[in-house]
Amino acid sequence: MDYLEPAAPQGMMPYRAPGEPREAWLALAAGIDPEVARYFLISARCGCFMQAARSLNIKATLLRKRLALLEEQMRRSLFSYQGNVLALSRDGLQLQARLVTLANERRLPVQEQPLIRLAVAETILHDILGRDLISLLRRNASVRLEIVSIDSPQALQAVEADVVLWLAGVDSPQPGPGFATHPPQALACLDYVPHIAKRYSRLAARPDSVDDLADYMLVQWQPDGLVEALAPWNHVVEQRLAGVVQVQAYPLMLEMIRCSACIGLLPRYMSCFDRGLMALPGLFAQDMQRQVWMAVNAGAAHPQEVQMIVAMVVNTFEERREWFG
Repeated sequence: MDYLEPAAPQGMMPYRAPGEPREAWLALAAGIDPEVARYFLISARCGCFMQAARSLNIKATLLRKRLALLEEQMRRSLFSYQGNVLALSRDGLQLQARLVTLANERRLPVQEQPLIRLAVAETILHDILGRDLISLLRRNASVRLEIVSIDSPQALQAVEADVVLWLAGVDSPQPGPGFATHPPQALACLDYVPHIAKRYSRLAARPDSVDDLADYMLVQWQPDGLVEALAPWNHVVEQRLAGVVQVQAYPLMLEMIRCSACIGLLPRYMSCFDRGLMALPGLFAQDMQRQVWMAVNAGAAHPQEVQMIVAMVVNTFEERREWFG
């Protein structure tokens, strides 16, 4: 991100008035607006205007404008580029030291941000929300967010959060959170089908029935073994005397499907999330479906920050609507 240091007439230091003592201008530091001083110190610490703007939760254009006005006020160039790296000029280093001293003298308080807790089903966090959550945090680096992964109904009942996303039946959000919420919102209906890695799926040997699964190793994410809606698959896994792996870690199950010629049960959208995976529909006569539900804590103390998370979640599911069709 370019930030051009104001040009000075040849042979003169930028902005210095004739005969002005070299350090006299530092007396102006006490009159700098505290907010602008904070902008300057964070920019100096980050060494990047874009990162500083994210930390301050403001637009980079506004940050650069305020810093340009500060340079005019101080009559000094405070930043320069050393190659592609943003650095403080000699005057900028002096101002930084002076402002740090003033801040310590004034004991300026850190502006505390409200803590927002998001509890979300582990598969939804990994497959659907992860990337957009990272983008949200990149845009709002000062946010305080606690993310809790839910992998079972027991974990859902035990946790308390401002926003919670969980998997339950298609027609009912029960069992739901163990605390009072506003009416739950249904976000997407997920179909579950066996999946295999494309590189291990030769058309001639591809399984066409439940009986054909006997020729493949199966991998099961253990929390799914307790889900009634997935009973047809779980029954096949339970009957296995060999060729089955039970894992507690969801990413490990995905890796085994990708790299170990295993077949595992996944939401149908996984072939959109990972183009290397292929769904194997039609093996089971019964549909296996679950609904993604979202609810907001009825006692949430910071509705504006909570709404930011809710809007991000709703937008994410809307953008991926074709995944669930």
